[in-house]
Amino acid sequence: MSCILSNIGNNLRAFRKRLGISQEHLAELAELHRTYIGAVERGEKNISAKNIEKIASVLGVEPYLLLKKKNQSSTHENDEKK
Repeated sequence: MSCILSNIGNNLRAFRKRLGISQEHLAELAELHRTYIGAVERGEKNISAKNIEKIASVLGVEPYLLLKKKNQSSTHENDEKK
C-alpha cells in the first residue's frame, strides 16, 4: 500500500468518524459509490484530486488535510473549515 494512499484513507476515516457518519452516507453526500469510500479508506484506490475535493467538502475540511501524515493531521482543528 502506498504511503500517500494510506494517509488519505486514515485521515478520511478519522474525519468521517468524527462527524459520526457511515461510509454509505458519506458516499451518498459526495455522489460516490459506497464501496469506493471503503476502498479509499483501506488505501486500495488511487483517488483523484477531484474526488479528494468532493470528499473534503462533505467532511468540512480543506482537501490538503486528507493528504497529511498521521502525526501532522492529529492537530488539524485550526485548519478545518468553519
